[in-house]
Amino acid sequence: MPSEPQQESSSGKKRLPFEPKKNSKKATKTSSATPIAAKTEDKPRSVSKENKAIPEAVSQRMVKRMAFFCGIPTSLGISTFILSYIVVSHAWFTLPTPVVVLTSMGFFGLGVLGLSYGVLSASWEEETPGSIFGWEQFTVNWGRMTAAWRSGKQKN
Repeated sequence: MPSEPQQESSSGKKRLPFEPKKNSKKATKTSSATPIAAKTEDKPRSVSKENKAIPEAVSQRMVKRMAFFCGIPTSLGISTFILSYIVVSHAWFTLPTPVVVLTSMGFFGLGVLGLSYGVLSASWEEETPGSIFGWEQFTVNWGRMTAAWRSGKQKN
C-alpha cells in the first residue's frame, strides 16, 4: 500500500493520513429560506475505513515498542515472586511479605505505563522510524493527543 503524503491543515501543521480533519468553522444557523442543496453541502464527508485505519508499519512499530516497554517490567514483576520464593525456601534470609508484594506491584505498574509509552513513543508517520527510546516522538504524540482532548471538550 503506497503511503500517502502528509496533508497540510488550515493551521499550517502537517496532518497524519489517519488523523481526523478539524472543522475550525463554527456552524452558523441557516434560515428556512436557504435552499436544500446548500444545506447538504455543509454535511461532513464520510471517511472510508482505509483512511481511518492506522497504517501497518505504524501499528507494527507500536506493537514492538509496547512489547519492549511493557514486557521487561512485567517479566521483572513475575521474577520477583520466583526469586523471593527461592530466597525464602533456601533460608538465605527472611523477606518481609510486603516488600515482595510492593516490589512486584511496582514492576507491574511500570508495565502498564510501558503500554502507554510504547504507543506514544512510536513514530506515527509511516516513513519515519523514530529513535530508539522515542522521547521526541512521545512529546509530539502527547501534544497531538492533548490537543485532540481539548478540541473534544470544546465541541461538547
